[in-house]
Amino acid sequence: MAAAPLYCVCRQPYDVSRFMIECDICKDWFHGSCVQVEEHHAVDIDVYHCPNCDVVQGPSLMKKRNNWHRHDYTEPDDGSKPVQAGTPVFIKELQSRTFASGEEILMRMKGEVVTPRYLERQGFHYPIVVTEMEGLGLKLPPPTFSVKDVEQYVGGNKVIDVIDVARQADSKMKLSEFIKYFTNPIRPKVLNLISLEFSDTKMSELVEVPDVAQKMSWVENYWPDDSFFPKPFVQKYCLMGVKDSYTDFHIDFGGTSVWYHVLWGEKIFYLIKPTSANLALYEAWSSSPNQSEVFFGDKVDKCYKCVVPQGTTLLVPTGWIHAVLTSQDCMAFGGNFLHNLNIGMQLRCYEMERRLKTPDLFKFPYFEAICWYVAKNLLETLKELREDNCPPPTYLVEGVKALISALRTWLKREVTEPTSEVPDHIRPNHLIKELTKEIRYLEEPVSGSKPVKSQGSGCGVAPGSNGCPATRSTLERLCQARRARRAARRLREQQRQAPKVPSNLDILERHTREVLRRLEVGPLEEDAAFCAKVHGKLNKVSTASAAAAESLDDNHLRLMLVNGRIISNQILSAPRRERPTSPSTEEAIQGMLSMAGLLCSSKPEKVASSQEHWWSSSSHCSPLEQREAAQHQHRLQGDKSPMDSQGNSSEAWDNQGLPSPLSRSHASSPETDYQYCDPSMSPPLHPSKRHAPNPPPISNQATKGKRPKKGMATAKQRLGKILKLNRHSRVFV
Repeated sequence: MAAAPLYCVCRQPYDVSRFMIECDICKDWFHGSCVQVEEHHAVDIDVYHCPNCDVVQGPSLMKKRNNWHRHDYTEPDDGSKPVQAGTPVFIKELQSRTFASGEEILMRMKGEVVTPRYLERQGFHYPIVVTEMEGLGLKLPPPTFSVKDVEQYVGGNKVIDVIDVARQADSKMKLSEFIKYFTNPIRPKVLNLISLEFSDTKMSELVEVPDVAQKMSWVENYWPDDSFFPKPFVQKYCLMGVKDSYTDFHIDFGGTSVWYHVLWGEKIFYLIKPTSANLALYEAWSSSPNQSEVFFGDKVDKCYKCVVPQGTTLLVPTGWIHAVLTSQDCMAFGGNFLHNLNIGMQLRCYEMERRLKTPDLFKFPYFEAICWYVAKNLLETLKELREDNCPPPTYLVEGVKALISALRTWLKREVTEPTSEVPDHIRPNHLIKELTKEIRYLEEPVSGSKPVKSQGSGCGVAPGSNGCPATRSTLERLCQARRARRAARRLREQQRQAPKVPSNLDILERHTREVLRRLEVGPLEEDAAFCAKVHGKLNKVSTASAAAAESLDDNHLRLMLVNGRIISNQILSAPRRERPTSPSTEEAIQGMLSMAGLLCSSKPEKVASSQEHWWSSSSHCSPLEQREAAQHQHRLQGDKSPMDSQGNSSEAWDNQGLPSPLSRSHASSPETDYQYCDPSMSPPLHPSKRHAPNPPPISNQATKGKRPKKGMATAKQRLGKILKLNRHSRVFV
């Protein structure tokens, strides 16, 4: 295999991530960092001589400047070509222009007033200016924070994208080189840095975004921690521009809203309202071949000038078209965020970016993915508001409609475009269908359904307010609940992955089977087939039951019951031995019914093995309780029915195959009578005073979502099934 060719004075193979320049004499290629040539300097070199050729041929030849108004300053200046954006001539002309005052559109507010609740009520349609940081929740370094401090916190080796303002072109360089350029009083060209996102650096600890941006942000509220796509970081930017830096008219990626705070220096914003006409003009201007030669502010009715001095914060809403001039050396902090208030405009801006074929580098990262996440969460929001009988705000309904239309378009587009941003755990067609249903519920109420409350006093809202209490801080309230549910879901998943411990119900079933097994004898020949069928049914146990049985085969099980529930169990090791002599049916039934919380013995008894029963006896009852039990027993004397012809035991069975709570056993022995009482440490109650095991629900709302899952039998049902099957198998003696 041939070795890779080597280049430069360092004799290293080609690296696509590093800038290289070709020597016009020896035709070899050199890394810019190895020969001290920055990428933005390379465009000024006409003929390059590498360090080896420089000795013989002399220094490199630079391009000759012929004009100050074109991006290519080598073009001859014959006065026929118009001025292009960003050039020195353009900057001078821009500063001499007159514009409509920004005071016509700006909303000057105090920081504590700018909250999600305020914007939900009043809307976020015009730029907001806050002259004081107090109340905004914004945390920033002091105004003495310098560009060298940025290098210390971020790291000088970080590669950044800078803009050569005169050419309106991007180039890459190390942050340390930019800081060196910024601090040099002699600057041969104007460089602007506006894309330094520092969320993954130490400087992130010094900055906290405004509360309103944090609480409304889609990424902060809806982006799941387990997403397959990497989380977008667009909330924290540091902007460092020298005097006369200029960014031409644009809309922030994905139609995001943006906050700016000028730490020191000054910036001037040129703002244009995003009306339908202006957006159409903007798209046509952006796609025109002479875009840089036309000042977009001249194509619209009004372009507003807004000066943002040191210490001022500016919030620009969705879709606003704006250009920015740095009138003096400046450091500013800012961030972008998507939100629920202007979903339709955000989607419109994104589709415009697609039509203009904007490179992915300049688009919101995974915009479509975040929209799917938002759609899933907004579906839950609409359902919760409908259950609360409270209408969602108009902005949310209109936003969901726009979102449904966009999702359908993207889903159809996937047929021809292989790249998909639909998250794996989202069913796109089902999600769209459910969202459409919720919108239909709002627009066409189903006949016979409960009418939705109007946004008035019926919802407990003061006149003039916008919506019911559930909609005032919808995002904040529902997102907190959603994060709690997400944490609970992760906890449940962790528990499911842990080894399953047998439940009390499984132990109860195991104990019942053990008692019945000791009672079994060889089945009658004519019932062999029937018994085989019964045994087959009994052997179908759950995984947890099987695990419990495996651990209990060589042990004795001792259980403690309170109100029919197992509160403790002990496993006593014992050597395996032959099956003991079968105890009487009465003892087996007594044990099973005691575990089900139906009976407790009135007197202590001895079993064939001389071991005392573990269930409750009448010795725990007071004399008064014993007298009540005796009176109750006397009233029930006539409720017995023989179980077999030998008269060894008698039981009263109910329709479900369960022993009746009014049953007695050992009719020939009065000392073994049983009373209906609670097998707990507390005094037993009279049957008429016992609490109902399953009290009726107070209302449908109270029991919503709390019904037992299908196939999950209660302890009484499972015990009854086992007893019924064994009773019909005729294997008792």
